[in-house]
Amino acid sequence: MTLEIDNFTYQQIHVGDGISLNAAVAGAGTPVVLLHGFPQTHLMWRHVASDLAADHTVICPDLRGYGDSSKPVEKDESSYSKRTMGNDVVALAAALGHEKFALVGHDRGALVAFRAAMDHPDTVTHLGSLDVLPTLDMWNVMHGTSAAVGFHLYLMAQPPGLAETMIANSAEAFFGYFLDVWTKNPEAIPAQYRAAYLSSSAQAVTSIVADYRASAGIDVAHDQADVDAGNRLTMPVAVLQQDWGQALGFDAQEIWGAWARNLQHQTTTSGHFMAEENPPEIAQFIRDLVAR
Repeated sequence: MTLEIDNFTYQQIHVGDGISLNAAVAGAGTPVVLLHGFPQTHLMWRHVASDLAADHTVICPDLRGYGDSSKPVEKDESSYSKRTMGNDVVALAAALGHEKFALVGHDRGALVAFRAAMDHPDTVTHLGSLDVLPTLDMWNVMHGTSAAVGFHLYLMAQPPGLAETMIANSAEAFFGYFLDVWTKNPEAIPAQYRAAYLSSSAQAVTSIVADYRASAGIDVAHDQADVDAGNRLTMPVAVLQQDWGQALGFDAQEIWGAWARNLQHQTTTSGHFMAEENPPEIAQFIRDLVAR
């Protein structure tokens, strides 16, 4: 059985270069695009998206390389750079008639949202980020034994071949591990959704690894170029994350403040999969952001 967000219409939207994104769309009003994280698909937004659709046009795509979206062969790092994936999202919104929109991302989707906002400041009106740091800063805060929590980042940063083989040979155990250890409320991801995430990820090992590999190379270069040029996010930015900055020894609000002129930063008591663990909190977070 194919799982869908109730009362949403599904489309395959061409975004250029033979790439199409699977997108669920519903509602009317100010457009909000929601980007999923790892190891999930757009379905992670099912509760929040249904809530927001009461007063917004809500667009929930599967990112390039995930879910039912295109999974192009990795020609080089740019194939799955966050710049490329962000450009996909901008093209998707434009194809649906939205030249400006609010953009909220979780995990990998938040990195794509960040890059899209940096590259398209006249298009992304508001930026919301759930539980990440910008790519450059993510790598900078990882050090010593505390970096063990991000072992998967280092594994998938390796040249093509090894990580893909290892993960493909134990896909359910690998992807299931993160669904288990990153949540404080396992019941928030019912069995049928867990199965859908694991099945989808198992079919996308190569593209998921390519996404992560880009974050250890070209994505860092793009962030550093913005730092060197003094570029900052100009739209209202809201960040909600676990207080893992305190646990790992850094100030997340200070890090985000270096990027955003108009920042609202807050922490949550939910686990990593907060859109499923506490949908009302996330829906309100997004409404508050868009109202700014």
